[in-house]
Amino acid sequence: MASELRDKFENHMILRDLSENTRDAYIYHVKELARFYMRSPDQLTNDEIQKFLLHLIGEHHYAWSSTNQAFSAFRLFYADLLKWNKTRFHIPPRPKMKQLPVVWSVEEVVAIIDSTRNLKHRALLMTTYTAGLRVSEVVRLRPWHIESKRMLIRVDQGKGKKDRYTLLSEKTLETLKDYWRAYKPGEWLFSGKDRGKPMPIGTAQRICYNAKKRSGITRGKGIHTLRHCFATHLIDAGVDVYTVKRMMGHASLSTTAKYVHVSKDKISKIVSPFDLHSGS
Repeated sequence: MASELRDKFENHMILRDLSENTRDAYIYHVKELARFYMRSPDQLTNDEIQKFLLHLIGEHHYAWSSTNQAFSAFRLFYADLLKWNKTRFHIPPRPKMKQLPVVWSVEEVVAIIDSTRNLKHRALLMTTYTAGLRVSEVVRLRPWHIESKRMLIRVDQGKGKKDRYTLLSEKTLETLKDYWRAYKPGEWLFSGKDRGKPMPIGTAQRICYNAKKRSGITRGKGIHTLRHCFATHLIDAGVDVYTVKRMMGHASLSTTAKYVHVSKDKISKIVSPFDLHSGS
């Protein structure tokens, strides 16, 4: 995407009062679209845009949330910024899927993290899981966000433009110390090839997919599954849903409550009515 068009899109999103994380994610999706065709995004056809979305779903196995983010980015870019009408740009509406998240067991999470061949990748996945971070949040961590004396991680301007604190596990802190000594990160805790910029979201997603593939685990999807695992495993361990809500940065308790339904301990302790019947 040409710098002039990118700046125009960036300014448009600033005027819409979108968060920095959202702006970065939307620009990333439009840049990936342009890179896919090696053409400026304003020169593409609607059929090409839809073909790219099918590529994300079919080839990259994007989760609903990631796919929906790309949809939203393209709608804002083409319909809102470029003012393309429905005859030139139209994406069929995607109904929100009401599915319970698929989560890995603690043993599976450990297997995925242990399969990483790179200290930076290991630190990234450990931090994502043990703090319950969104991928957009973990790639934008700065070194000072790791508050080791308080054993907390600060998340600045997460979803909904809210700051919050979440857990810093002792094992993650030790790994981060090893990572710090080996990589000497600068402004960003996890930078991309350009040390002056945060790691691209797509890079973080590929790191998790590759680790999952090496571990031999086929259930679940991408890096966002680690966030689902964090919430579910805390509820399994007896942490109350209100505390989990606060650490996850959810606006509504109902969003957090879905993890109660996938908590294996809650379900496994229930006795079937058939088993309670003395004559069975």
